[in-house]
Amino acid sequence: MSAADQPLQTTGKCLCGDVRFSVTVKNQHVDACHCDMCRRWCGGPGLAVFCQGAPEFEGEPPLGVYQSSEWAERLFCKTCGSSLFYRLIAKGDYVAYAGSLDLSDDARMTVEIFVDEQPGYYAFAGERKRMTGAEVFAEFASGQES
Repeated sequence: MSAADQPLQTTGKCLCGDVRFSVTVKNQHVDACHCDMCRRWCGGPGLAVFCQGAPEFEGEPPLGVYQSSEWAERLFCKTCGSSLFYRLIAKGDYVAYAGSLDLSDDARMTVEIFVDEQPGYYAFAGERKRMTGAEVFAEFASGQES
């Protein structure tokens, strides 16, 4: 098992540094989400890593929460606007945007989701698991995660 497959206790922050946190990620598998909401939220594909538990924030950061759907919220810095987390409301699961994390060089993109919504103006090199939106919803409904 490689270092990218192991849980990692790491830190992260927003662009301006007003929101700083520590979190354990399940592994350093970066998922790319091509859905319309992630692209609008991130200005491109959402590149994210699943967390084990909730992040621990330093002090009382200017953290904003936007409910983007019936099932999810997006957390951001109210000072600089950096996208930090996606949170599933019912389960309380956190997914951290990879750019906010201090990941090692072992991090690897392992799956792309909502590929049926991916625009034609970008593509990632390399081979990995690719799933449509219907496949993603079916996998989460079954209780499995990539």
